[in-house]
Amino acid sequence: MAKKPPADRDQPEPVPTTKKLDDLYGLIEKIETAMLTTRRPDGHLVTRPMATQKQVNGADLWFVTDIESHKLDELEHDPHVNVAYYNNKSREWVSVSGTARITQDQAKIRELYEKDWKAWFGDEGGVRNGEPGDPRFALIFVDAHSVTYMKNDKPRPVILFEVVKGIVTGDFTDIGSLRHLNRNELGGESGADAR
Repeated sequence: MAKKPPADRDQPEPVPTTKKLDDLYGLIEKIETAMLTTRRPDGHLVTRPMATQKQVNGADLWFVTDIESHKLDELEHDPHVNVAYYNNKSREWVSVSGTARITQDQAKIRELYEKDWKAWFGDEGGVRNGEPGDPRFALIFVDAHSVTYMKNDKPRPVILFEVVKGIVTGDFTDIGSLRHLNRNELGGESGADAR
């Protein structure tokens, strides 16, 4: 069997936009931790783990953080970010490029609030109690400009077989479908109410 040409390996699979979006959010929901990359004022990149909050509308990504976090200084300096996800079991991954905005909109905080936020903020007394209304809460909204991801519908044993087969035969390991979403497919600024 001939090896798959290198140029064909990065060609996205033709899939309807609604299916691509459904698969994208399905992948993100399965992966507990995202890696958010920002740029420091000195030009260096910083990547840190973040928990993606529930999806509320359109192609949006929301994260909660402390208003005094250094990442917010970085975002004020340069709002361009990358959010990456990787599922070690399925070898599926997601890469989201976009711009981030910061908001302390109380209605949006209440809409996204989860009880586990309290574990990360603690109860310092008074309004700084890890509950809605806590002045430390800030939301980071990522307005996605482009997304690339790999979706895999094969069972894990088949994936492992494909990897071993590739090692033994030298053939290209085909473990999933590469997909891209552009700005138009993502719906533009879906979080316009994030301001």
